[in-house]
Amino acid sequence: MFVGKLNRFEPIDRAALLLMLSLSLAIGFLLLGGDRSLPKVRDFSWQNKQVGARDTAFILTFSRPMDHASVEANLHVEPPLPGKISWSGRRMVYTLIAPPQYDRTYKISLQQAREKIGSDKTGNAIAPFVSQFSTPDRAFVYTGTEAAEKGRLILYNLTRKQKIILTPENLVVKDYRIYPAGDRILFSASEWSKYKPGLYEQSLYAVTTGRSSDPAQKPGTIQQILGNQEYENLKFDLSPDGKAIAVQRAKRGNAEDIGLWVVRSEIDPIPQRLLSRPAGEFAIGPDSATYANPQADGIAILSLTPNVKPLEFIPSFRRVFSFSPDGRESAMLKYNSDSDFSQSIFLVTNHEFQKELIRTAGEFINCQFDPRKPQLYCLLTRRKPGTGFSEQLTLEAINLQTFAVKPLLVLPDQVETKMSLSPDGLELLLDRVVAKKSEAVTGDLRTDAGSAIGSSNLILVNLKNAGVSNNSPSTEELPLKGFRPRWLP
Repeated sequence: MFVGKLNRFEPIDRAALLLMLSLSLAIGFLLLGGDRSLPKVRDFSWQNKQVGARDTAFILTFSRPMDHASVEANLHVEPPLPGKISWSGRRMVYTLIAPPQYDRTYKISLQQAREKIGSDKTGNAIAPFVSQFSTPDRAFVYTGTEAAEKGRLILYNLTRKQKIILTPENLVVKDYRIYPAGDRILFSASEWSKYKPGLYEQSLYAVTTGRSSDPAQKPGTIQQILGNQEYENLKFDLSPDGKAIAVQRAKRGNAEDIGLWVVRSEIDPIPQRLLSRPAGEFAIGPDSATYANPQADGIAILSLTPNVKPLEFIPSFRRVFSFSPDGRESAMLKYNSDSDFSQSIFLVTNHEFQKELIRTAGEFINCQFDPRKPQLYCLLTRRKPGTGFSEQLTLEAINLQTFAVKPLLVLPDQVETKMSLSPDGLELLLDRVVAKKSEAVTGDLRTDAGSAIGSSNLILVNLKNAGVSNNSPSTEELPLKGFRPRWLP
């Protein structure tokens, strides 16, 4: 009967009705038998991306609810990248315990994991998933000291053995900070003709490095951030998020008018005054909203927002050398009142815990936290054995769990040595500055103390196996003439 009625329709109508009947039957069978398609990874947040030390977690999003245990047992990352797993519905978050190693391509794979179809049942195995992500080349910046490179910022790609000069010949760079993405560098510089002792004709500039997702961004493009017509620009610091610059400035012709200013170039290029007569080595905090300002009897924690009252005061300390990667700890310098006029480094946490880590009758040059493990590297001078006050420069590591101190290197006599730890914590850069015996003349580069620089080499310290079976780190003198090295993040 149905066929007879169907024959009454035109051929195209019969075809449409048959198709509708077929689809209805297919849907019915699918509803009765369940969805037989395989679960899969719908999204991987780092797929084919370049990530660095600032990237601390990736996310896998699944098409179905998954059995957590089977996913965690079958997820593989090569080379190994330790981390902790947490879940939110169909999203799995993998938080790294230590930053990824630079100059690497990582492969991530997941097979055999199963979907969850009940409180105690699993279903189909996941469709095999394979992807990858990479990390940047190992690269750093330094100030050249010889020939046409003298006084200029230079980017050196250690992976590819490539050198790029970023700043022009007419500028002599005084100091610099690297933006968090590594795409730009903030630096202070003056014309060579105005580079004289006691004269601060420094302006603040930003220069591109070429490390950018925008292929049109070329290295060496310069933008002036802050001029020096009315005020002399002295010390400065860049916030960890790259959005604020704190600058110590002095009014021309009025030495009493000195203060700290903040510049938020992306919002308002006009500097705003924060504080009169800031003292010592101020440093912007890891929250990018506060800064530590040394006082005569301690360190004040102040806001980067004008007209906000002081937030906290930490007595007895004189300087903040470094903050831990998570911002919960800091390494602070204290001057002791003993007969040796010694100095100490304290571990200070945001829970008001304070612990003396290391003491010397010499001087602390710098301290930096290891991003891989609870450890602090310090560059300091110690008295040589015997009588007299002769000192030697040493690199030492402090275990922040056992508080054991381990000497790593004794370094040759150097002038104002600078230290920079790589973002993955595997290598460290030092400069070896040799001062001229004669007074500085026009055209000489000078140290912070005003000594003329005769030459300076860069030293690469390999920390990968340091501390394993009491191994000492290996060192390599790089074929580069410069000082003030800093790793690109």
